[in-house]
Amino acid sequence: MKKGKLSINDIAAKLNISKTTVSFILNGKAKEKRISEELTKKVQNLVDKVGYTPSQAAQSLRTGRTGIIGLMVEDISDPFFSGVAKHIEDEAFLRGYKIIYCSTENDKKRTQEYLRMFNQLRVDGYIITAPDNAEDDVEKLYNEGKQIILFDRNFKDIPLSYVMINNEKSTIEGTRHLIENGFKKIAFITLDSDQPQMVSRGKGYEKAIKEAKLSKHMLKMNYSLHAEDYIEQITTYLRTTSLDAVFFATGYLGICGLEALKGLKMSIPKDVGMVSFDDTDLFRIHTPSITAIPQPIAEMSTTLINTLLDNIEKPTSSRQKKVQHEIVLGTAIIVRESSKRK
Repeated sequence: MKKGKLSINDIAAKLNISKTTVSFILNGKAKEKRISEELTKKVQNLVDKVGYTPSQAAQSLRTGRTGIIGLMVEDISDPFFSGVAKHIEDEAFLRGYKIIYCSTENDKKRTQEYLRMFNQLRVDGYIITAPDNAEDDVEKLYNEGKQIILFDRNFKDIPLSYVMINNEKSTIEGTRHLIENGFKKIAFITLDSDQPQMVSRGKGYEKAIKEAKLSKHMLKMNYSLHAEDYIEQITTYLRTTSLDAVFFATGYLGICGLEALKGLKMSIPKDVGMVSFDDTDLFRIHTPSITAIPQPIAEMSTTLINTLLDNIEKPTSSRQKKVQHEIVLGTAIIVRESSKRK
């Protein structure tokens, strides 16, 4: 027999066992089917010796699964999304699945094309950070019975499972932290977006400011692919607005804010205090270090992939009525030098 050319039938004939037994062993079901360790080792040793590789197509036809999960994020280069992707990939691998991921860049056409690709690849499930203009496309997948879980944001009118943080509470706590440290003219710099996580963060800021009877200062910017666009707008806003602190709604806006402050030669926290959502190595090593509200990436990722895979692996009969899991995680502010009055 030639290396790499064996079929399951060949392996079964060589060892004088049934091809069903070989299939169970190759698919990791030896213990479940009470196949002896001795026979399992014989099959595995022969497979290793001849270099047998099972056909992905054949496995898919037999099991009804491809072992592939589609992961769609806003921007895979963003430290938050890349961190989530890495954790999901590692967790999925432990359970025998592979990840294909892509970036939507908040573009509807791009989102549609990637969803079409995932569908053609017959992925077993979808993990999606969806643009707010993709609700119809996601709803179509849901109506087709696809296994989907959302993260970082959700759609109110589609009963899909999702994992996200308590954005409103987190922003209230970040704003209160600045107020408690003596800052009074606090700006919230965010995106002009209807995405639920951005709306909730804006509400949190407004509640904390109203509670403290302070004036609201908010800059809402359109989504852009170019950091220079944000830096220019932030620079103009800081130059023309009397402030003593800024709270950035995302990590990448916080990074752009640092560049704008540097260009204006504004000292942190002497001239302006700073807090940002998300946490990056830059915030930790910057002088002064930047106070941040990190999202619990490891917990979020593990919850996402295990919730999805548990749904996929349940018998069909138990999935006839889909159960919506609404998972909201907490955050904790990391206080550093940028928000402490000297």
